[in-house]
Amino acid sequence: MDATGFDTRYASRHYVNRAGHKRFTRLAWPKLTIVCHTGSHLLLAAVVGRGPSQDSPQFPSAIRQAARRIRLGRVLADAAYDAEHNHALCRDRLGIPDTVFALNRRNTGRKWPHSPYRRAMRRSFPRAVYNQRWQVESALSRHKRLLGPFLRARSRPTQKAETLVRVVTHNLMLLAGHSP
Repeated sequence: MDATGFDTRYASRHYVNRAGHKRFTRLAWPKLTIVCHTGSHLLLAAVVGRGPSQDSPQFPSAIRQAARRIRLGRVLADAAYDAEHNHALCRDRLGIPDTVFALNRRNTGRKWPHSPYRRAMRRSFPRAVYNQRWQVESALSRHKRLLGPFLRARSRPTQKAETLVRVVTHNLMLLAGHSP
């Protein structure tokens, strides 16, 4: 599971800032949170929101979407999704046997988390399993490389619709055997 943002203009944010066009800078952008199947790179779930924002609030709806579509054996996510309630949702409510989230230290000064699932991650973090998280990064990279990093739609509802159509297009391209 991971999230990415999309530009809403053809010119990148870097170019707009470097060129000094302050009136074109936007404070928010469309943000896509996905659940990706590591074996096929199919996008099992997609939640569209606004960025910049934390990733964790989109976790429940995205993981529920994915769990309705396929039986999940393991969930891999980065430290942005590390919260005891996310572990509990996966394991206790959705029946996913294994969750591997990078531990977010939270600058609390404690060495060991108090909650049981986060404590288990601290006790024995499965590094070899977590190293497969590159698959979702690769899927997002392919998505932006083939379909572009920007949206053409201007209003928020149409940006959301365009983002979801891009997810369907991504999956159709994979099923049709398109490779870059």
